[in-house]
Amino acid sequence: MKAKILVIDDDSSLRRVLEYNLQEEGYEVQAASSGEEGLYLFGQSRPSLVITDMKMSGMDGLMVLKSVKERSPETLVIIITAFGTVDVAVEAMKAGAYDYITKPFNRDALKLTVRKALQFTGLAEENKRLKGELSDRADFRTIVGSSREMEKVFEVVRKVADTEAAVLITGESGTGKELVARSIHANSSRREAPFVAINCAAIPRDLLESELFGHTKGAFTGAVRDKTGKFQVADGGTLFLDEVGELPLELQPKLLRALQEKEVEPVGGTKPQKLDVRVVSATNLNVDKAIADGTFREDLYYRLSVIPLHLPPLRERRKDIPLLIRYFCSKHGSDKITFDKDALETLIMYPWPGNVRELENTVERLLIMRNSDVISRDELPDKFLENSASGSAIVKLPDEGYSLEQLEREVVVAALARNSWNQTAAARFLRIPRHTLIYRIEKYGIAMPGNK
Repeated sequence: MKAKILVIDDDSSLRRVLEYNLQEEGYEVQAASSGEEGLYLFGQSRPSLVITDMKMSGMDGLMVLKSVKERSPETLVIIITAFGTVDVAVEAMKAGAYDYITKPFNRDALKLTVRKALQFTGLAEENKRLKGELSDRADFRTIVGSSREMEKVFEVVRKVADTEAAVLITGESGTGKELVARSIHANSSRREAPFVAINCAAIPRDLLESELFGHTKGAFTGAVRDKTGKFQVADGGTLFLDEVGELPLELQPKLLRALQEKEVEPVGGTKPQKLDVRVVSATNLNVDKAIADGTFREDLYYRLSVIPLHLPPLRERRKDIPLLIRYFCSKHGSDKITFDKDALETLIMYPWPGNVRELENTVERLLIMRNSDVISRDELPDKFLENSASGSAIVKLPDEGYSLEQLEREVVVAALARNSWNQTAAARFLRIPRHTLIYRIEKYGIAMPGNK
């Protein structure tokens, strides 16, 4: 794409020379015969670079420079000034000019100065882009979702991220609990320090204490050297305790003490170590039931869950499924692959017991096994077709009960999805007046996928 350059000079002959030389280099050039005309053109086209003569009747180059910088601080300005007026050039540099050229100028010097200015602009834009990407990574935009349920999650993350409060994330397996924990860390003042994750259910009970708190040489058979625990590794940062509900009962008092006293004692050690660690934990268990059963300490629960955060299962945020499918297609390098209407509707109606993790695995498998760039319903695994054939997932109610409002909302979403989000067609399908459908759309905050 050609760089746009705006040339402002009231000397017509010099203006034409500038135009010719810059166009010869392949730039797109606009020219103005006065400062006023130049600022008008600047407002219309927002060029990458402005070259202006310093001495002009009416609005001079310094006034042009200051006006450009007020409107667009990132736009570079090169000043053309007469030989011997270095003091004027210095004043312009102080006011924000990128560089200056003295008259009469050498065409090669002109081209070199312009090339360097545009390279500088490109680097600045690249830096801005990279900062934006870093901001995205430090944000929670990788948690895909625009549903009302996920907006509530985002709001909690916004509020608690840059605090020291312990957060307990609950939700079914596959809902993205670790991703939310990483987002909390990335939005906190601890973002430059380590984020350390440990799955409490994946480590044998007799080794878990050592993994968490470390051990000293000779503390037990096989302890041939000192070991640093996850708490020590996370010092200054965030420790994520995944599946904390699986923590052995006998180990819970030691974790409670570590949280209360902000210190740990390695296995076999005699001297506690002071640490600065924020703990975020997660579980897919019913913690209230675990407390009632005596398998989880109530005092530890309250210490871990200063801020409780529940992630909804995918079946309760069906609006996000098309967004997630598009995201996973892009993630796996298949941006141009689409799903036809029937396939998408079938996927939306599936109950997704494995939640987002199951959806990603399904999308990845379909991308590998697809017959064309448009995936049809017939290409879906049998379980999706069987679910669809036996009636929509909406009527397959879970044993623990189901919200009637949620059921009605899902029916409305399903009808809209079946009819390509055409409200008139969806109302006809549901056999209700269109204004009744619109009322329910507004009542439940339903929006077409991709729209807020």
